[in-house]
Amino acid sequence: MQWLAIAIGGALGSVLRFAAVSYLTPLFNNKFPLGTFVVNLLGSCLIGVAYVILVEKAFLPEAWRLFFITGVLGGFTTFSAFSLEILQLWQSGHGLNALFYAGSSVVLGLLMAFVGMALTQKFF
Repeated sequence: MQWLAIAIGGALGSVLRFAAVSYLTPLFNNKFPLGTFVVNLLGSCLIGVAYVILVEKAFLPEAWRLFFITGVLGGFTTFSAFSLEILQLWQSGHGLNALFYAGSSVVLGLLMAFVGMALTQKFF
């Protein structure tokens, strides 16, 4: 049953990521990977929320943690696409964008995870 929860969550997260990236990235004429950037920041915030609700407070059974954190958020966020997009930006002569993307993704991702956890802990 655990494998099924992860598989269904992962499929859902991957489809959501594809939709977000397909919609958001063209807004910058593919000069900045806005879709992956937004997905990873949103995912960072949501994992903070999910951690508090599903691990610290344990409001739902273990299967929900596997479904949402491992499955949905694991499929939704993506480090491999992030790495490839940085290299592509760098190789296409957009070195400043590559550095901004890498640095801001890490710093803001950590901040969003903290914000998600802090807000959820405050309300639960």
